[in-house]
Amino acid sequence: MQAAPVRATAIPSFTDALRAVESLLMSGGQRTARRNAWTSVLEDRRRAKDRVEAERVLEQTLSPRPMTRP
Repeated sequence: MQAAPVRATAIPSFTDALRAVESLLMSGGQRTARRNAWTSVLEDRRRAKDRVEAERVLEQTLSPRPMTRP
């Protein structure tokens, strides 16, 4: 009994398939612009997350704490 043949080429991922379609439909400049725009969106999201975290830390630091008696 023989083993099933092993596939020599990897099955492309969904991302790879989208990029292949993108390369057929768009010129190089459009692809670059779209990728740059998406990178900007991700960076904006990261900065917003950092800003929310900084506000939370500041609020905790500046909020009045109850005084304890010795």
